[in-house]
Amino acid sequence: MPHPNAIQKIIIAGGGTAGWMAAAVLSKALGRDVQITLIESDQIATVGVGEATIPQIRHINNFLGFDENEFVRATQASFKLGIQFNDWTRIGDSYLHAFSDIGMSLGFVPFHHYWLRSQATGNVGALWDYSINSAAAAQNRFNPIERIGSSRLTGTRYAFHFDAGLYAQYLRKAAEPRGVKRIEGKIVDVAIDGERGFLQSVQLENGERLAADFFIDCSGFRGLLIEGALGAGYEDWSNWLPCDRAVAAPCAHGDAFRPYTQASAQQAGWQWRIPLQHRVGNGHVFSSQYLSDDEAVDVLTRNLEGSLLAEPRVLRFTTGMRKNVWVKNCLSLGLASGFMEPLESTSIHLIQSAVSRLISLFPDRGFDAALIAEYNRQSRFEIERIRDFLILHYHANKRDDSDFWKACRNMDVPDTLKAKMALFKSTGRIFREHEELFTETGWLQVMLGQGLNPNAYHPIADMLPEAQLQEYFQNIRKLINNEVAKMPLHSDFIARNCAAG
Repeated sequence: MPHPNAIQKIIIAGGGTAGWMAAAVLSKALGRDVQITLIESDQIATVGVGEATIPQIRHINNFLGFDENEFVRATQASFKLGIQFNDWTRIGDSYLHAFSDIGMSLGFVPFHHYWLRSQATGNVGALWDYSINSAAAAQNRFNPIERIGSSRLTGTRYAFHFDAGLYAQYLRKAAEPRGVKRIEGKIVDVAIDGERGFLQSVQLENGERLAADFFIDCSGFRGLLIEGALGAGYEDWSNWLPCDRAVAAPCAHGDAFRPYTQASAQQAGWQWRIPLQHRVGNGHVFSSQYLSDDEAVDVLTRNLEGSLLAEPRVLRFTTGMRKNVWVKNCLSLGLASGFMEPLESTSIHLIQSAVSRLISLFPDRGFDAALIAEYNRQSRFEIERIRDFLILHYHANKRDDSDFWKACRNMDVPDTLKAKMALFKSTGRIFREHEELFTETGWLQVMLGQGLNPNAYHPIADMLPEAQLQEYFQNIRKLINNEVAKMPLHSDFIARNCAAG
C-alpha cells in the first residue's frame, strides 16, 4: 500500500522528447500507483532539432527495455562515434572529440602523459591514432565492440543520431501501455494555492481543469509553469556563450554516410551536420550581433551537401538556466529548465539526467525543502560544468578572421574553467570533479584540439625506457588498425542490422 502522503497524481505539461522521456521513465519506475497525465497540444510545435546524442542515451534506452536495432529502425537513426570540429582553432584545422578511450593508462598515469613525453621524439603520431573511434570514423566504419581483440583495450563507445520527433513517438509507445494518459489540449490558466504558493491545477482551452500533486514543466522555452506561474527567474549566460539564434533545415544525403556529427565553425558561429538514415539534419548556430538571419540562412544553404528538403526555420534562444529548476511542487525539464546550445549534443542528456535525478530524489507530498535544494544543487553543478566545456571551444581559438572569434578569445571566462585550463597548460593534468559529465578524455581532446598545449607532463612518465614505450605505442596502433580493418562500413552495418523500412 502506498504511504498516505505519497504522490498520487503527476501532470506533465508538454510532450516532445522531454515530456515523453519523463512519462516513459517515471511510469516504469513508479508503477501504476501514481497516475501520470501528459498534456500536449498539436497546435504547439516542438523545437525538435535535438538529433544528436552522447553515449549515456544507451543507459536510458536499456532501462526502458528497448531493443537497439528496433529503436534505430523506428527513429531513422545512425551511429555516432564522436563529433568532428572543423575550423575552430584556425581555418583548416580539424579534430575529433571521440567517445572511446585513448590508449591505456600505465599504472596510475594516464596514457596522454606518455604521449606528451614522446612528442619531442616526433615518431609518436597524433593522439587520435590511439583511439579506435577516431580510426573507425576516419574510414566511415562502425562496429559495436566491447574490447579490441583479446587485449585489455576498450572498444567502441557510441551514441546515436536520430529523428527527435520519431524518438518522442517511440517513448510514447513505451509510456502509454504503462498507464500514462495523454490529453490533447492547450493550458490557458494555472491555479496556485494562496497559502503555500504551490501549483494546484491547470485549465485547458476547453474549460477542463486538471489537478495534481506534482507538476513537470516540459513546455519549452516559455516555461509556462516554472516561469509563467512561479517566476523562478533565469540566469543569462550569453556573455560566455554568445550565439543566440539557430537556423535549421534538413537536406538529402551527399556521398558519405559518416558515423559522427560535424560541427564546422563559421564567421559568427558554427554549423552542424547530423546524418540520419532518411536525411541529414543541418543547422547554423550564430550570434545576431554579428550576422543577420538572412545572412545566416545563406551560410547554411551554401554549405549543404545535398538538396534542401524543407524551408529553413529560425530559432531564437538565450543560453542559461532557471535560477532554480525545481520550485515548490514544480520541476522543469528540457528547454523549460534552460538551454545549452547543441555544440556537444547535451540537450537530450540533460533531460535524461534530470529524470534520473528525480527518481533518486523523488518527493512525497510534503516536498521537503532540503530535498529540493539538493536536486537544484546537483542540477546546477552539472549544467555549469557543461557550460564551461562549451565555453572552452569558443574561448581557446586562434582565429583572426572575424570580430566574433576575437571577442570570444578575449572574453573573461568562469573561474572554474580558468583553473582547469591553467592546470592543464602548466602540468598536462586534468581532474574530473564529482559527477561532472565530460570525462578527462573529453577535456583532453578539446584542449589539445583547440591548441592548448601543456608545458609539462607527469614526471612518472619518464620512468619507462624509451624502447619499451615505443613498442607499447606500436602495439596499440597495430591492434586498433587491425580491428578497424575488420569493421564494416557504417552504411553496410545499418543495412545488415537496422535499416528503416
